[in-house]
Amino acid sequence: MVRLPAYAPMLAQLGTLASVQGGGWAVEMKWDGVRALAYLEDGAVRLMSRNSKDITPAYPELQLMAGATGGRPAVIDGEIVAFDETGRPSFEALQPRMHQRHPATVAALSGTVPVTFMAFDILHLDDASSVSRPYTERRELLESTFTPGFRWEVPVWFSDQAERAFDSSRELGLEGVVCKRLSSPYRPGRRSAEWTKIKNVSAVEVVIGGWRPGGGRRSGMIGSLLIGAYDERGRLLYVGHVGTGFTQAMLRDLGERLAPLERADSPFAVPVPREHVRDARWVEPRVVGEVQYAEVTGDGRLRHPSWRGLRPDREPQDASTAEILTPPTNGGQAAG
Repeated sequence: MVRLPAYAPMLAQLGTLASVQGGGWAVEMKWDGVRALAYLEDGAVRLMSRNSKDITPAYPELQLMAGATGGRPAVIDGEIVAFDETGRPSFEALQPRMHQRHPATVAALSGTVPVTFMAFDILHLDDASSVSRPYTERRELLESTFTPGFRWEVPVWFSDQAERAFDSSRELGLEGVVCKRLSSPYRPGRRSAEWTKIKNVSAVEVVIGGWRPGGGRRSGMIGSLLIGAYDERGRLLYVGHVGTGFTQAMLRDLGERLAPLERADSPFAVPVPREHVRDARWVEPRVVGEVQYAEVTGDGRLRHPSWRGLRPDREPQDASTAEILTPPTNGGQAAG
């Protein structure tokens, strides 16, 4: 009996359209969801997140995917996506699915907010690894082995059409594109420029380092979050505060998650602006979220950030100032 080895997903670097000019690139749409490796084995599907957590119980409708390879054991890389009423990927809609593990609630959510697995790579088939094979061979293997079904698809890819695909992604309201070298192998656990992501929306992962109490309708609740990201020296730097984009349910959930993480001092390596320190409640920097923002100031702060949701599929160190300090994209300029 074949036992599938464990893999870590390959990661893309942030880049620009200028960095993927010339021949030799495949272009895929970037899906706004949760990255997952699907292990198809023994008639079942096991789903592992980017940070190696077993998220199988959250997505029972994907168990039917076990038959997608005709019973052959395989490891498939892809994105778990929830679509809104317009047919566009919705990270907001996916939020309750990401955190829920109670069987009855999960079963109800799978009916009201179903997900789709968007498969884009194959790492292993039968008793052979395919990671050393070039992108073109892996895609051919994926498309000939993994049969699309009720809640799983194999999205199309384009050759040497980065600019056109990027424009299409913007028109369709998608997050952007990922450009992949046709000759590139799959590099488990590594971030490589052989995979370059170009975004339409400036969104970034951040770590919660503290919060400030709210007033008015938020009295007794969190009013805003103090957020940071890690620099190349491993220091948690303050990148701003976010007080918009929350629902009441989100604020209650955040309050429950952050309460046991309280600490007496700031976790940030540099002083937080005085106006945000006065009534701040500090926490251990363990909770990762995602914010959308307008631009980055000269001192590395996010302007007009808005909360998008928690990222349980990320580790705190994944929140990097390198992503924040890359200028935002606009018609082929650098991606944010």
